[in-house]
Amino acid sequence: MTPKIPVVSGMDCIKALEKVGYVVVRQKGSHIRLKEKSGKLPPVTVPDHKELRPGLLRKILNDTGLTIEDFIRLL
Repeated sequence: MTPKIPVVSGMDCIKALEKVGYVVVRQKGSHIRLKEKSGKLPPVTVPDHKELRPGLLRKILNDTGLTIEDFIRLL
């Protein structure tokens, strides 16, 4: 059984993605763009919100190739 998707802020999500090789490349307003150092994975945009909606977090995880379990371990 897959675990429930966690409730996290945009900054918590960014900190977790930085642990797997993503770096912040730019910010426009509340949206922060991250790019993976090796360039193998696509860039992602994470809003700097207090709470990310489950669908958006799931999309970010799919784009980065992370499972919910992997993401929870990074938090």
